[in-house]
Amino acid sequence: METSRVGADGAPSTVTAEGVLAARRTVDGYLQAPFPWYGLDEAFAGPRWLMQVGTAADGTVQHGSTGHGDEPSVRSDAGAEKERFAVVVTVAASPVRRSGDGTGVLDATTVSSAAWLAGSGLLSYTWPPQLDHTLRDDWLDQQTETAFELADDLGNAPWSTLSLPVDGVPVEFHYRESEFGWVLAGSAHNGVHIGAYGRGMSAYGLGFSVVADIAAYS
Repeated sequence: METSRVGADGAPSTVTAEGVLAARRTVDGYLQAPFPWYGLDEAFAGPRWLMQVGTAADGTVQHGSTGHGDEPSVRSDAGAEKERFAVVVTVAASPVRRSGDGTGVLDATTVSSAAWLAGSGLLSYTWPPQLDHTLRDDWLDQQTETAFELADDLGNAPWSTLSLPVDGVPVEFHYRESEFGWVLAGSAHNGVHIGAYGRGMSAYGLGFSVVADIAAYS
């Protein structure tokens, strides 16, 4: 299983499931970020947990995720469908720029970046039960490419719009549903883009706010 990470050119690359699990519960990377982290607002009273941060080649934190509800697992049985969770992805809004180590150029990050990270994140915990391990690799490659193409075309179907509060102020998000769950993406007011994905929890009625103490998620 793979999920996304920002590579040397600023574009998401991949890391393994083992790497994701190893990165969980470690707050250090989150504390190094020069931007605020977002999560569900105080109306959500369930469990909260850390996932991972994504970095550029020079170690600069570019994005990261916070989890809410049941911690999703990669399972091919029906039990995975009963999990209720929502993951919030925070992406630093940045223009095209030189990498910190001077070795390359980092692409600009946009709402599409947040949509791509959210879409590929949802796929990380999706496994159609009729597929074996070998076929799932091919399926994941195909679905990940589809998620990338969808993130690059936010103005058309299957995307619609959904207004949700960010720090108490209504923000218009791009929103889509699939048989695997839902994905949304938009921009906050303080230099970050927000992506989110979930399953078993409705996106309607959710709200986002700056995380006052990221250590409380660990």
